[in-house]
Amino acid sequence: MPVFVFPSSPMSYRGRFAPSPTGSLHFGSLVAALGSYLDARHHGGVWLVRIEDVDRTREVPGATDLILHTLDAFGFEWDESVEYQSRRDPAYREAIEKLQHTGLLYPCGCSRKDIRQQGRPGVEGPVYAGTCRNGLPPDLKRRTLRVRTEVDSITLDDRIQGRISQCLETEVGDFVVHRADGLFAYQLAVVVDDAWQGITHVVRGADLLLSTPRQIYLHRLLGQQPPEYAHLPLAVDRTGRKLSKQLASQPVDAEKPVPALLAALGHLDQPLPPEPLDSTAEILTWAVEHWDTHLIPAIAMRAADYTP
Repeated sequence: MPVFVFPSSPMSYRGRFAPSPTGSLHFGSLVAALGSYLDARHHGGVWLVRIEDVDRTREVPGATDLILHTLDAFGFEWDESVEYQSRRDPAYREAIEKLQHTGLLYPCGCSRKDIRQQGRPGVEGPVYAGTCRNGLPPDLKRRTLRVRTEVDSITLDDRIQGRISQCLETEVGDFVVHRADGLFAYQLAVVVDDAWQGITHVVRGADLLLSTPRQIYLHRLLGQQPPEYAHLPLAVDRTGRKLSKQLASQPVDAEKPVPALLAALGHLDQPLPPEPLDSTAEILTWAVEHWDTHLIPAIAMRAADYTP
């Protein structure tokens, strides 16, 4: 089976920041927003904001408005209208139909409990055992749709983390693209939307690095060019836990954005202005000019040096 290695795209730079509306913007999300924004602006590119609310069960009322307000308070300016995954179901259905034509999509009746009991350890949870690969067993009804993984290895050259190789079949297994609750899976939605918006460069947290081979695989099945990827070190607390809305991490202070912005630059080992700057606009202008991804450490996580 082939090993897919995807080079940089020759297209004009189009980047994006795509938060989920599960709470206010915390420091880890600010780092991702800043990294994607600076990379786009440094390359003279377009920077977009997309709200990834495909999972309605996790959405917190009012979170989208809070996130957009905070981004605005920090001086981030997006170039096109904000897009919402919750309005994109027809596009995801179309993608499912295209995948069905490949012959690699099949119904699965296994529950999460079944998968835990039958699967062996993988890079992100148990590897699906393939129970329904050759047809639903008589005692099971369809719960999800899975895509069959048939490549030996997918290799990507991450701009920060370096070369990453993953065998989907043995390290992940066949994965879900349409969930048991009727919602479309994140892996499918992000791939469809990145292609639709013409995204050429994705700069985001390293918590999504292990998902990237699945997304590249779906891009290729759908006949799309994958973007170029750069995964930033995650911001974690002193115990090593990822800063997240689910863990009730403190939001950044939109009323005092300068300290958080400087801390985020420091988290990415970017040079700081030699003299104190009072406005976010001045800091961002300086940071765009001096942005250098080669300075960002190729590590999965590091402790956040910021307290709201």
